[in-house]
Amino acid sequence: MKRQRLYINIDHIATVRQARRGNEPDPIEGAAICERAGADGITAHLREDRRHIQDDDVERLATSLTTDFNLEMACTDEMLSIAERLRPREATLVPERRQEITTEGGLDLTRDPARLTEGIKRLNAAGIRTSLFISPDLETVTAARKLGATAIELHTGAFAHAAGDPAALEALRDASRHGASIGLAVHAGHGLTVGNVGPVAAIPEIEELNIGHSVVSRAIFVGLAEAVRELRKAMDDARAPS
Repeated sequence: MKRQRLYINIDHIATVRQARRGNEPDPIEGAAICERAGADGITAHLREDRRHIQDDDVERLATSLTTDFNLEMACTDEMLSIAERLRPREATLVPERRQEITTEGGLDLTRDPARLTEGIKRLNAAGIRTSLFISPDLETVTAARKLGATAIELHTGAFAHAAGDPAALEALRDASRHGASIGLAVHAGHGLTVGNVGPVAAIPEIEELNIGHSVVSRAIFVGLAEAVRELRKAMDDARAPS
């Protein structure tokens, strides 16, 4: 199978920094370590409440990365303007609620399709590959294509939190096949670890995985570079010929 891209989400490096509101650890330094260890890109979520990643972080990422930059963001005028100015390689539109600890589910594409359509048009016009973070549901995948997205990121939380549930994995497989069949690039992420990434990495239509929290957590014990290498190996092993 084609080599699968690994994007490392560095949000939780910033979470540690923000615990003291200081300068360390620097997520941009962390991003560089991830790149050298084999990451194909870096993901960062600039949330409206700025709970971890800050504006200065995305400014520096946009000019310092040697790989691709995926900016996760809500579909708001503020965030769209930032993306249009920084022009990351990719922007992933995600749902966002102030009270949530992390992104808990996929975008509801029926809630305000006009706003999403306009946001996608703005990003596409800026030359930014636009992805929608959605649940692995066939109707939602179809809706994403109709809205004008070029890619989808399938929320893998149900799979990650229901280990061994064949229905959760089958939903990801079905959504991936359907997305690819209608011309969407298929990405996936949320709750993936070295221990559970294999079945998702083995889905041939999934081109890219976005993984963050488990890498930063593992880095406490083995270092950031080794945590990235462990994950890269688990992904590659899952796609190797049997």
